[in-house]
Amino acid sequence: MILIGTAGYSYADWRGPFYPAGLPAGEMLPFYAQYFPFVEINSTYYQIPHPRLFVNMLAKTSKDFLFVVKAHQDLTHTRRPEAVVKFRDCLKPLQDAGQLAGILLQFPFSFKNSEDARRYLVDLGSALGDLPKFVEFRHDSWIHPAIFRFLGEAGLSFVCVDQPQLKGLLPPVCKATSEWAYVRFHGRNAASWWNHKEAYERYDYLYTEAELEEWVPRILELARHREKVFISMNNHYQAKAVINARMLREMLKVHFPETY
Repeated sequence: MILIGTAGYSYADWRGPFYPAGLPAGEMLPFYAQYFPFVEINSTYYQIPHPRLFVNMLAKTSKDFLFVVKAHQDLTHTRRPEAVVKFRDCLKPLQDAGQLAGILLQFPFSFKNSEDARRYLVDLGSALGDLPKFVEFRHDSWIHPAIFRFLGEAGLSFVCVDQPQLKGLLPPVCKATSEWAYVRFHGRNAASWWNHKEAYERYDYLYTEAELEEWVPRILELARHREKVFISMNNHYQAKAVINARMLREMLKVHFPETY
């Protein structure tokens, strides 16, 4: 089962390229859910919301629609495990509805492979309980067979990434460490990755068909051996994520909504 979606959905600059012009922000999610089977909620990285946020989201989607929720920065960047309880509490409506696909733990470039870092991952994974946990690293020190075994034993799912091939960043390794695989496309804006005035500049990238084609055999191989493969497009500027999600869906012959 291959599920293709995007990183976030509530973007004003998607009006026109994807959403009808003038569509109210409150109607974006139900519109989006007509075309995609899941979405990443990234606003939770900046602020842990009240559970009613997800109650409202559930009311706007079908019971088959899934959510992947990005962990708050206190869990991944400042590493304050005391925030885990509040973060877990906000997810309860999604859990109860059976629509929480998992938690995205995106760690910064500064989070390098070390004994302390590995211990933190184990402790955080335990604190988050039996919820599916997708771990995205930025530093390439994590790319090692022993780390993949470690993640599997710890119940953590490795996130494959496509991003600029810059020194120290993860290469496009295709690997799964649990029954659910995860792939994120960030774009290949090498010039803007470290040097940009606005955050969106990093993700202002439209993949070509040839670039996406590189991933087709890798994704199909994941799908042959894993129960589910989540694919998230994070090149969100001006709905480029939507364009590339549709392109990849055609390449993979994934027909929505019959796939979920």
